[in-house]
Amino acid sequence: MPAQIIGMIQPAEVSETIARRGPALDPAYVRAFAQAHEYAGFDRILVPASSTSPDTLLTVAHAAAATQKIHFLLAHRPGFVAPTLAARQLATLDHYTNGRLAVHYISGGSDVDQQRDGDFLDHDARYARTDEYLTILRRVWTESRPFDHEGTYYRVKGAVSEVKPLQQPIVPIYFGGASEAALQVAGRHADVYALWGESLAQAGDLVRRVRAEAASHGRQVAFSISFRPIIAETEDAAWDKAAGILQKTREQQVQISHARGSGPQQSEGARRLLADAAKGDRVDERLWTAIARETGGRSNSTSLVGTPEQVAQALLKYYDLGIGTFLLRGFDPLVDAIEYGRELIPLIREKVAQRDALGHAASERKAA
Repeated sequence: MPAQIIGMIQPAEVSETIARRGPALDPAYVRAFAQAHEYAGFDRILVPASSTSPDTLLTVAHAAAATQKIHFLLAHRPGFVAPTLAARQLATLDHYTNGRLAVHYISGGSDVDQQRDGDFLDHDARYARTDEYLTILRRVWTESRPFDHEGTYYRVKGAVSEVKPLQQPIVPIYFGGASEAALQVAGRHADVYALWGESLAQAGDLVRRVRAEAASHGRQVAFSISFRPIIAETEDAAWDKAAGILQKTREQQVQISHARGSGPQQSEGARRLLADAAKGDRVDERLWTAIARETGGRSNSTSLVGTPEQVAQALLKYYDLGIGTFLLRGFDPLVDAIEYGRELIPLIREKVAQRDALGHAASERKAA
């Protein structure tokens, strides 16, 4: 299958290497950022969420109005809006975006961040709530008659919605989380399971575990993985560029920690990134873990470093594990998105197409 390429936009210019200047929300920047991704050839854009950031649903609506074809991945945290209301909001937005919406459900990897919004459930309870939340969402989207639900976290009576998703039967569900509690939810609900940028060994293990969990429910799931590619004309220049990014990150770390909450993430995903980082700054030849180590495993913070050809070849190894979607974002977010579109994305698509053609030819020879 063709590779799917996802980018990421934020409501203002900021990264590990760029301190935010001005307000938290810059509508003109969001428009330009979304349009740059569409021009660069990305298939979809993630809009991330935190307890301090601007609203993701409204940001997607604004970015969608400024674009024509690119799809969106809205980060959404269960537990703060009733699932019946969320189902109607998301179905409505699916219509307004002409079916360009998918939703990434985030149960929460940080107690501190969850508690800012008044959520004091522990880790496993958050995933149990997400399971119930997604069950109700799916029923609202797919059932035409009113239904009652009485569970551990939600109770509704006569739930029904006049608006159903434009995409049938549901708005696609992306989901992440590497704990056992998370994998159980993924197996029951995820259309696409999202990994952070782990080593080939760790990623392959997680793919196998998620597939087994989904199979126990008679389901199949696709996979996405996130990296921060660092590319240059030569391999040496790319590694020099990485060293500069690390230095800038260290200079910005006080501001970053203040803005996001100090200390490492508490999630299993963060622990796995730090486990790779403990093996050294370079893993699997091109996987660079220094930023993950420096920031405590916060978010998708690992990179693939090299020429565009080398990075595309490295991504192909993950494709061979069964991961068909790549979320790519840079440390200079807008500039890097444009460069990826010019230098990297065409190579990824070309290599995946070649790999698929070889697989198809091999299947035909076996059947002959």
